[in-house]
Amino acid sequence: MRHCYIRGILAVVWIAIAAVYAVRGEFVLAGLDAVIGASFIYSAYDAWKKNGKGDRE
Repeated sequence: MRHCYIRGILAVVWIAIAAVYAVRGEFVLAGLDAVIGASFIYSAYDAWKKNGKGDRE
């Protein structure tokens, strides 16, 4: 479960970096970092669901 948290934290960091690049006007790097952050979010969510921790029923 720890790897899910680590991936989630890394996703937040990448999204924050993308926001900083967007504010600075570097939209290519902002887009790249947003894609990397989204892939980390997807990876963390997928691992979380496979571990069975996402069931609310």
